[in-house]
Amino acid sequence: MSTTVETPAPISPESSASLPAPSTHSKGPWIYSAWLDLVVGCGGWSAPLLLVAALLTPSHGHAWAVAFYALAVVFNYPHFMATEYRAYRTPEDFRKYRFFTLHLTLLLALTGILAHAFPRLVPWIFTLYICWSPWHYTGQNYGLLLMFVRRSGAKLDELERRWLRTAFIASYIMLLASFETGGSSDPLLLSLGLPAKLTVPLRAALGLSFAICAWAAFRGLPKRTGWRAMMAPLTLLLTQFLWFVLPTLIELWSPSQIPQTRYSSGILAVLHSAQYLWITSYYQQRDARAAGQCAWRMSGYWIALIAGGIALFIPGPWLVSYIFRFDFTTSFLIFTALVNIHHFLLDGAIWKLRDSRVASRLIERPASAEAPVKSPETATKAKNAPKKKTPVATPTPSSVSLLTGWMVFRIAIVSLLFLWGGTDQIRFALGTDEGNISALSRAASMNPYDGAVQQRIATAQTAQGKNADAIASLARAVELNPYNETAHQSLALALIQTGRYDDAYAAYQKMLAIFPHDAGALLNYGTLAAQLGHADQAVDAWQRSLGADSTEINAHLYLAAFFDQKQDYASAAPHWFAYLQLAGEQRLAPGTSHATGRIAADDEISALLQLSDDETQLNQPSAAMTGYRSAATLAQKSGNSRLESLALAHLGDAQEKAGDTKGAAESYQKGLDLDARSGDAPSVASDWFNYAEFLQRHGKPDDLAYACMLQAEGLLEDDSKSAPELRTIQAARQALETKLGKSAEKAEKNRASLVLSATSLAPPSF
Repeated sequence: MSTTVETPAPISPESSASLPAPSTHSKGPWIYSAWLDLVVGCGGWSAPLLLVAALLTPSHGHAWAVAFYALAVVFNYPHFMATEYRAYRTPEDFRKYRFFTLHLTLLLALTGILAHAFPRLVPWIFTLYICWSPWHYTGQNYGLLLMFVRRSGAKLDELERRWLRTAFIASYIMLLASFETGGSSDPLLLSLGLPAKLTVPLRAALGLSFAICAWAAFRGLPKRTGWRAMMAPLTLLLTQFLWFVLPTLIELWSPSQIPQTRYSSGILAVLHSAQYLWITSYYQQRDARAAGQCAWRMSGYWIALIAGGIALFIPGPWLVSYIFRFDFTTSFLIFTALVNIHHFLLDGAIWKLRDSRVASRLIERPASAEAPVKSPETATKAKNAPKKKTPVATPTPSSVSLLTGWMVFRIAIVSLLFLWGGTDQIRFALGTDEGNISALSRAASMNPYDGAVQQRIATAQTAQGKNADAIASLARAVELNPYNETAHQSLALALIQTGRYDDAYAAYQKMLAIFPHDAGALLNYGTLAAQLGHADQAVDAWQRSLGADSTEINAHLYLAAFFDQKQDYASAAPHWFAYLQLAGEQRLAPGTSHATGRIAADDEISALLQLSDDETQLNQPSAAMTGYRSAATLAQKSGNSRLESLALAHLGDAQEKAGDTKGAAESYQKGLDLDARSGDAPSVASDWFNYAEFLQRHGKPDDLAYACMLQAEGLLEDDSKSAPELRTIQAARQALETKLGKSAEKAEKNRASLVLSATSLAPPSF
């Protein structure tokens, strides 16, 4: 959009005198002024702005997002256009960078078409953009640092330059290692998923390398130039530390991970863009002066950058979404990633200090560097020489009309772009107002092809209890972007919550056709399949879930329970074992509350009991008894007397089968002692009944067993849910009552003392 700038024209010696003189060494190393160069150009405002962003973002999320989106029009978009302005404005520049301006542009345009046709490519393109951004920021900081060193009159020797380059590379790799640690929670970002145990020492070593290499590079410079001359380079070095090293060091001491998207495209992008506009505006101004372009104006240049920046990012997604009914957010991300990648490549080609033209503009020169100095004799002759009159061409009516039409056309295009940009700002502000259905609906009316807005509408509708409307909005979001996993998951879960299990089952089938390796979707799909009676599909889905993510703990739980129900103990046991291993790793992890940890411990104890029961069925008594003892110990530590008693009851059964009658008696009695504190009547009744049968099997007096059965029966008399268990106990008690005859009445009267005698039997007496 360079047409918004007045057309440059050659100037005569007389007119050249009116141009502002280019800066000279009188300003020292500074570009504009010391404070502006240090604050904006060298990133001196990074620390306060990054701190403000960190403090305000959590509590002012929507306002912060709207502010950043507005700043993009002022800083981010124009900074991209500044590169295009340099490379495309003149035929000479276009030919000079032909590979980037033509061939690369066509290649990226083709990539954009393919990404819209095959959305599976979007995460790859977007990940490349996000990971490349910090390298681009690093390159700019490094280049500006070298520029200021040279402007100060100093010169880095080759060894110092290598130390400095190594420091900057180390800081970038340090941040990249943080990006690649663990799995990505963002479906748009791919991650190597490197383990923290590998990247933590690597990042620490890279941070140390940055410090050592930076010190080695700068240790001799202040002695040669003085500390004052090194203010700008040292500020840029501090900026590099704040942008890359410090966030990673903070992450090493906290459980949180650096959010790649917000880091690369948030406040750091604004700081980088402002820095870029600061230097490129200076370059263009000096370049125009050197070329004698009296018509060049800074105001026209900024209008060109803002309008051109809007043209790069805004019209494309709007047109694609309306013409092809393509998801607006996805299209916007594609345009954003590709424009950035083009910028990264083109920027690396046009900004090189070894380029004489770039060096002559950015490395301070005296005024004579831009215009040849005439000798006094030559100047006198030129002054006394008769001046030739240059004939002035009289404009024809047709040329005036053409020029006027061209000016009107340019003004109309710029006005349209500004209007379009303003409309997009309004739509974004409305479309990100979480929970405000009215605002979100207006955003959807402005562009009905934005799946992200439909998801936000669904969230707001759910909060207001409008579940049917929420499901319709989520279905619309899925229709607009079938490759949005979050929308699929939200739709299926909403259908489950409203009891529409068949629809949810069908929704998961559609989702898994696109995302066949989504572990969470496979897990839920299997659960629905089991509930709807599709057992084989349930098992297959849970096994595929484990194939996608071997740490999916609930898949192990569901498979173990399923195989236990089928009495396939050999298949159930390995899943119980895997579940227990994962539960042990997660138990009371950092950040887990005591209550949450207790619930996890109870689940672990129950699973351990199930595993031990399976080992008992598989004739592995030693392993089973070890498991029961471990379950009892865990239950004791967690304060769960009910599960501890249950573990001891199962241990007693196993010990009796193994021939350890004394040990079994001790386990039964410990369990009954715990039952007094558990308050779980059915479990306590079961323990008393089992102990009564144990006494009978080992020849103890019948009245003791009878008293224990009465104790069990009394606990279940008022529990209608335990009617089958009560009938079993009553039948056994009546049989023993017949055997006791008249003694039964006496035993019933002395039940309390007999119960005490039964639980006081010494284990060696068995």
